[in-house]
Amino acid sequence: MTGTLWLAWRQQRLLVLAGALLVAALTVWVALRRADLMEAISGYDLSQCKGWNGECPPQTYAAMSQAGGGIRLLGAIGLALPAAIGMFWGAPLIGRELESGTIKVVLTQDTGVRGWFAARFGLAALCAVAVSTAVAGLLAWWWAPIANMYDGVYWHDPYILNASGPSAVAAALFALAAGTAIGLLVRRTLPAMGVTLAAVLAVAAVLTFFRRDFVTPVDRITPGTQPKQLIGSAWSAGYRYLTPDGAQHPLENCLFSGERLRACMDEHGFTGRVHKVYPSSDFWTFQAIDTTVYLLLALALVTLTTVRLRGRRLG
Repeated sequence: MTGTLWLAWRQQRLLVLAGALLVAALTVWVALRRADLMEAISGYDLSQCKGWNGECPPQTYAAMSQAGGGIRLLGAIGLALPAAIGMFWGAPLIGRELESGTIKVVLTQDTGVRGWFAARFGLAALCAVAVSTAVAGLLAWWWAPIANMYDGVYWHDPYILNASGPSAVAAALFALAAGTAIGLLVRRTLPAMGVTLAAVLAVAAVLTFFRRDFVTPVDRITPGTQPKQLIGSAWSAGYRYLTPDGAQHPLENCLFSGERLRACMDEHGFTGRVHKVYPSSDFWTFQAIDTTVYLLLALALVTLTTVRLRGRRLG
């Protein structure tokens, strides 16, 4: 290992080691907790626990509830990981060199500032991908035996949807790229870390709170006042009433049950009810949207950083 790559390793080895230690500690913790979970639920038929309409034996329910707390904690770590990578790895990547003036040493090297940046960012990106992939994989592995179980952690919970799958890895890359670009523009490490935190949280919040606007839910239509289809593991997006022309009307028009519901529906001319849901298969649809947004933002930010490095005086 020589040249700019060796320099990048030397300057980032503590962060690389910290990432490796985090993954090692989480791996041991998850392996032990998952082994306890598998022992507790072995011998039971868990198919009856699936979905919000499931009914679990008391023993399995207790085991799943206990594991659910740990899974949510690991999910919270996964949610915080991109912001941590952006703040503590991305923001200082160039910003600290500019703030301290050590960028002048880089300018004297044969490889130039772009080669130096490629080595530093490439190593950081490789480690960010490795750590985020490991955490997302551990979360999915622990959650899988009790996925979408009654009163448990569901696929649409942010602990799972945001912290597992390819979108979690893409979020880490975006955060790293955002921190790097912000560090270059702000030129001071601490302010850059604060701006990076705000930017990463803002993008995550938009994708989380507005994601249902990007995908059309499935309509489950129930004629008349017949019993509604059980929700199972789907993500509910609300109810509507249906008229013969196919129009859907707010649920508030008939907030009754039994005979009062029947009379109210007859009065308004409602012929059925509509339950709007996102089936569990939409997990991958939401994942694809988040991953695409994060990767496009990361690409744009890396391009911006490269152009700025090439076109401005850094010394």
